[in-house]
Amino acid sequence: MKLSIFGLGYVGCVSAACFAKEGHTVTGVDVNANKAEMINAGNSPIIEAGIGPLLDEVVKAKRLSATTDSLAAVRNTDVSLVCVGTPSNANGSLDLRYVTRVCEEIGAALKDKTERHIVVIRSTMLPGTIEGVVIPTLEEHSGKRVGKDFGVCINPEFLREGSSLKDFYAPPFTLIGADDPETTATVRELYSRIDAPVIATSVKTAEMVKYVCNCFHALKVSFANEIGNICKALEVDSHEVMDIFCQDTKLNLSPYYLKPGFAFGGSCLPKDLRAINYKAKQVDVDVPVLSSILPSNRQQIERAVEMILATGKKRVGILGFSFKAGTDDLRESPMVTLIETLIGKGLQLSIYDRDVSLARLFGANKEYIEGQIPHIAQLMSTNIDEVLEFADVLVIGNKAEQFKEIEQRQKEGQVVIDLVRLFEKTSDDNYQGICW
Repeated sequence: MKLSIFGLGYVGCVSAACFAKEGHTVTGVDVNANKAEMINAGNSPIIEAGIGPLLDEVVKAKRLSATTDSLAAVRNTDVSLVCVGTPSNANGSLDLRYVTRVCEEIGAALKDKTERHIVVIRSTMLPGTIEGVVIPTLEEHSGKRVGKDFGVCINPEFLREGSSLKDFYAPPFTLIGADDPETTATVRELYSRIDAPVIATSVKTAEMVKYVCNCFHALKVSFANEIGNICKALEVDSHEVMDIFCQDTKLNLSPYYLKPGFAFGGSCLPKDLRAINYKAKQVDVDVPVLSSILPSNRQQIERAVEMILATGKKRVGILGFSFKAGTDDLRESPMVTLIETLIGKGLQLSIYDRDVSLARLFGANKEYIEGQIPHIAQLMSTNIDEVLEFADVLVIGNKAEQFKEIEQRQKEGQVVIDLVRLFEKTSDDNYQGICW
């Protein structure tokens, strides 16, 4: 396949060398004539082990060349990959001038091109940028329509400086965000010799995944540093602590907790967060990441309250009271906080949770229910049918299997607010997910 790669900085240079190594014919494009001359001479404009020899190899094999002529590059290739920078503006927004300029150039070249061309964005951009900037610019300058005359895709790079060659050939996955199957198939072919899963998804999802990855990496570094600072103050070996921590791939390093939904609760997480924050204060260690977790968790409860109030309905049915299905554990359940807030707002409630109802009779939480939350206990029903009949708004608080039946029993005009994604649906007038 013939590729043109726009932007011969770090990502563009590595991508150009690797795609050429994979047998594609690559034309690198950059406004800097010195970069183009260096590459055509077999010299790398970036410093990293292995890049220089690889680039020299593919240039000598005539699979890689570079130019400043963007029009010729697009007209003589099948796919254009955009690898230009998207630096920050002073207010944190992205400076998209380089992306816009390249799209103008590609669009101008597409104007007189009869063959279908595909534009692949490798640059990191916020969700909505393809739709709001890239496609309109390409269409304006080409006079053509996306999906019909040319394809657009986002193919985020996951290359770390210092190990980019290893990352290119052994990525965790290859991510292709496109809204038409022909474009997806063509871009997938670029990676046919790379031994890694290929994930095809929508444009906006792919745009977002890149940011989620980078933000989580930053969070992990800050988290580890805060733990390290506390450990040092307590004369504990932080590296040994984190080495042991990372050996748990069932919970610590896993997707188990990384499910968007309602607030956490239970007997461990809130208590232990408060304790570690208290200990950090005792040893004069500032922990902004750790200290922000409980306030963030509280905001998720407030978000649920706002969603319920926004319906304008007064009769609310709560399905699921304990913090986890299959248990009667109400210790620091965010649902208790939610219910008490709704009561304070003057809403009428009917509550059902089979496990908590049993606990009222003989469970370990009987004393807590009768002594600490009798006002809530009085609102509980032993029959889910009563709640379904009573409520204008149904709030799903945990993933009890029994609650799945409400999908077929939802009354006309009745709104379901799902805090746990019991149903694989997106929000509409009658169904609202708390963060989906």
